[in-house]
Order: sequence, then structure tokens, then C-alpha cells
Amino acid sequence: MIIDTHLHLINKSALSYPWLAGVPALDRDFLYATYAEEAKRVGIAGSLHMEVDVDPVQMECETDEVLRLAGEPQSLLQGAIAACRPEDQGFAAYLERQWHNPFVKGFRRVLHVVQDDLSESALFRENLKRLSGSRFTFDLCVLPRQIPTAIELVDLLPDVRFVLDHCGVPDVRGRGEQPWRERVSEIARRPNVVAKISGVIAYAEEDWTLASIRPYVEHTIAAYGWDRVVWGSDWPVCTLGGSLSTWVAATHALLEGCSNDEREKLLSANARRIWKLGSGPID
Repeated sequence: MIIDTHLHLINKSALSYPWLAGVPALDRDFLYATYAEEAKRVGIAGSLHMEVDVDPVQMECETDEVLRLAGEPQSLLQGAIAACRPEDQGFAAYLERQWHNPFVKGFRRVLHVVQDDLSESALFRENLKRLSGSRFTFDLCVLPRQIPTAIELVDLLPDVRFVLDHCGVPDVRGRGEQPWRERVSEIARRPNVVAKISGVIAYAEEDWTLASIRPYVEHTIAAYGWDRVVWGSDWPVCTLGGSLSTWVAATHALLEGCSNDEREKLLSANARRIWKLGSGPID
């Protein structure tokens, strides 16, 4: 059984995605029905939707659309990581509205598409501090060169629970393990951060092999430990390097040497903790 903690849905008839114009391979609909058909076939038991950087005026519309899909019979959708803009004055009011929606489990602001110093502003940090001790997580989507800045943010906000997306976005295609390796190890020393093993298939070359992605996955697990990693498909981005079936097959192949207990922690039990209601430390 796999809990997929990183699913994207794209519905261009319902929402606007300005950035897709620059990514032709993804500039079309990727609908829930398509995902669910294959996900159920390959053993995915539940999914957490990850925001897709819609037009900022539609952030809450995106959450509403995912919540609607979650209401369908036998839906896999169990929660959402919503888009947010902590750099804006309106964040506090936005957060107040999300408190009343238990479907929202956390937030993300993609930081590798903006200026590196965005998260260093006083307003950004003060707004994220509002998540302290709450049920909400904050996903860090940063490049290896930005991890030191992410560490500063994590250290300033020890009561906020962070999730490092995509193993810290290593340069799999270029075989770049440094400074990524050292920086992932460093941020892993912070107890309020967990890592999400996702994205590595999409970052690999077309003819990728398990051997080419294994060093990044294994180092992430070694740095964080089995109890502080979760798994996410990054669908449909993962389809650029295969398919959802390919991702699931790679997941199990990468875990061949694990005990059954370790495998269960990684694929389901710990993932459920990421979106459960209520607050508390990630132990």
C-alpha cells in the first residue's frame, strides 16, 4: 500500500496556470479521473494534493476544486497542501479562512521560481510564524543553492513543521551530488523538518536507471531516518520520466533491501502523520 503525498491536478477549464505556457509537456489537462484509474490499479490507497501554482487570485478556488473531487465516491483524495503567499500583507486573513477547512493540511510557496531572498523578508517570516504549533505544515521547494537560506528559516521557526520537497531538488541529470549532499545532511539535523522523496524521476535523463537515482534517494533516507521521510509521486511531472506505474515500480525496487517494518513506515504509516488533524512535533 502506498500513500501518495504529492499529487498535482491540472484542469485548464477550471483554473489558470500562467507558468504552464513555458512548459509545453505539462500544458494540458491532467485530471483526477486519469490519475485515479492508474493509481488504484498500482496500489495507491490515498493521495494528498499539492498546489500547482495557479493564478494567485484562484488559490482558494483550487482548494475548493480539489475538495469537490474528494467528495466523489471512493475518492483517493484525503487532503490538500494549499498555495500561499507569505510575502503578502493578506496572508493573515487568508490563513484565518483556512483554519476552518480541515481538508487543508499545509501550505507551499515554491521558492526556486522567485528571488532567493524572498523568504528572508521580515513579513514572510512573521507570516510563517503564524503556523507555529498548528496542524499546518509548510513545504520547502528549494534548489540546493537555496538550502542554506531554508535552514535559516527553519532555525528561526522551530515550532513550524517543514517538509523538504523532492529530496532538495538534486541535479540528477547532471550527476551533481555536491553541495546537495552536504546541505541535505545539514538541514536534516533540524528535528522540525521531514523530507519528501519525490521528483527524482522527473529530474533524471530520459534513459534513467535505478542506479542513477538511487544515490539521491538513499542519501536522503540516511540523512533523515525512516521515521522522517515520506513518499510522493509528483504526478504528472513524474510522467515526463515514465508513468505512475514506473514510479511505483521504482519505489518498490529502491526498497528491496528494507525490512517490512521500514517499508511500511516509508510508504504509508508515516505519510499519514503528515496530514493528520491536530498539532504536535514530528518525532
